[in-house]
Amino acid sequence: MVLPYILFGLGIFILIKSADYIIEGSSSLAKKLGVSNIIIGLTVVAFGTSLPELVVNIFASVQGASGVSFGNIAGSNIVNVLLILGITAIITNVKVRSRTVWKEIPFALLATFVLFALISKIFFTNETSLLWNDGLVLLALLVMFIYYIIQSAIEDKKRIELIEEVDVSNWKITVKLIVGLVGIYFGGQWVVDGAVFMAGQLGLSQFLISATIIAIGTSLPELVVCIVAATKKNIDLAVGNIVGSNIFNILWVFGVIPFISPIKIPPFIGIDIGIMFGSMLLLFVFMFLGKKKELTRKDGITFVLFYVIYVIYIIARG
Repeated sequence: MVLPYILFGLGIFILIKSADYIIEGSSSLAKKLGVSNIIIGLTVVAFGTSLPELVVNIFASVQGASGVSFGNIAGSNIVNVLLILGITAIITNVKVRSRTVWKEIPFALLATFVLFALISKIFFTNETSLLWNDGLVLLALLVMFIYYIIQSAIEDKKRIELIEEVDVSNWKITVKLIVGLVGIYFGGQWVVDGAVFMAGQLGLSQFLISATIIAIGTSLPELVVCIVAATKKNIDLAVGNIVGSNIFNILWVFGVIPFISPIKIPPFIGIDIGIMFGSMLLLFVFMFLGKKKELTRKDGITFVLFYVIYVIYIIARG
């Protein structure tokens, strides 16, 4: 009876560590092949940080646990903005780049709006799942976003880095990739199995478990990075990283999964997608209040309070 809980916690830990191994191994391999650090950061790292959400959703989709799929993405994106940026702003003020304010945040709003539009079909048609053609729309937007960030990186001279020499043997790279892939597989399976088990045992919905425990667990890498950056007073890219993560979570995960299996749309999910959109809109609005293009401690406290209210709401909903 206790084993599923242990495997659930272990699964989240393994997901995070396995994603790190895959990022490190892939980055080393890419550098050996002569790929620049910019491209590595925008492709390998972006893919790696979205792997926990992607794998959790693959297993959830195959097992028909749609509440886990939508709960994980909606919960992760809300956690990223309200909880992680909120905690970071409480530690120290978070300055935001103009490019993030005017381009990346609006793109995140667009991605959320498109997802909302796609799930709204349950109110007008007999279709109750996200299908491959819906995924195709999201992947098309993802291609547009990747093109934008690559162009932005090339234009930003400060982000251009020389290719580094990599003193890592091929067998170490191979081991990291194999261990990472195996860990991702078992970690994802244990997390989904644990979520379904806990929901049944505690009388809670799969959505609630995935929107809180799993969402925070799969967002731990972003949380750690932001807190470390805040303590080192090097946080000018924090918001951009969080916003980019949210965009990948929507476009990459929900773009790929429908090609594997249709994702059943929970009837209430429109509210959570609306809250996800609202949290990003709140971030955009706060860029023009008080200190321009900066999140203060007061803003951080406000964000965290909004997150607590959201958690109370979904607990009350069941």
